[in-house]
Amino acid sequence: MRAIVLREFGAAGCLRPEEVPSPAGRPGDVVVRLRASALNWHDVLVRQGRYGSPLPHVPGADGAGVLDTGEEVVILPSLGWGAGEAAPASGFEILGDHRPGTYAEAVSVPAENVVAKPAGYSWAQAAALPLVGVTAFRALFSRAGLRRGESLLVLGAGGGVATTAVLLGSAAGATVCVTSSSEAKIERAREIGAAAGVRYTEPDWAAAARALAPGGEGFDVVLDPVGAWQDSLRALKPGGRLVVLGASRAEQVPLDVRSFYFGQFSLLGTTMGSPRDFAALLGFLAEHDVPPPVLDRTFPLDEAAAAHEYLESGDGFGKVVLTH
Repeated sequence: MRAIVLREFGAAGCLRPEEVPSPAGRPGDVVVRLRASALNWHDVLVRQGRYGSPLPHVPGADGAGVLDTGEEVVILPSLGWGAGEAAPASGFEILGDHRPGTYAEAVSVPAENVVAKPAGYSWAQAAALPLVGVTAFRALFSRAGLRRGESLLVLGAGGGVATTAVLLGSAAGATVCVTSSSEAKIERAREIGAAAGVRYTEPDWAAAARALAPGGEGFDVVLDPVGAWQDSLRALKPGGRLVVLGASRAEQVPLDVRSFYFGQFSLLGTTMGSPRDFAALLGFLAEHDVPPPVLDRTFPLDEAAAAHEYLESGDGFGKVVLTH
């Protein structure tokens, strides 16, 4: 079968198409004949060697395809979450970390990690849903408890998690605002449900964002996938919740402890989501008028390196998908 193989860690050019043996399937697994796979920033970190993946390796967490039975499915890339909901078990991993991933014509995954493809979704839309969908849903609802009538600020308007959070938050009845370096991306965020946005390149953007919240008092919830804690906390209203799920801008941040506890803030860490989170997401999609994931650009499977270069450019808005 055709697959994208990583034989050394490094730049996007390390991703090369090759012919490799088809997966035989492990006990308890099913083989999915993939029709599309979606890129995530996590894949870039795998390519760079941040997760210690074995070499040679086929990366990729998200995918959608067909089982031998003919059933059309999507893959939940959250492997070995365990029975608890508070946090994943010690054996948790993301598909494409240490097991061969979805940048291939077929992949073997645990049977419990496939669910029916949402009705009406294209293959590209279906492949784009699982990782960002379950991540955003867990962050907003399982962790932050976002409710109708509350306000939400999403940092980084163009990313896959961010665009999905805008869709979910607005469908839930929250007032959603965004940040971006681009006025064009803020406008596109408005088109999918955001009320307003600010450019984080402007001086004191946190104060400007805070003023956009209803009453100008700050937001009930801030979703931070970049690691901008100091500014994120300043955009919260007293008693607000900061949900952190990434560190692309900073991996260490100073924290003013006194203002934190006087502000009665909650700091919540999260990543991915459990099978129960994913089931709840699918139920939410069935009950609310939520558009499919925002697609930016598709590439043929063999052009995975070019797709990674585009993802890393930061020019996109929404998901980048490989078609098989």
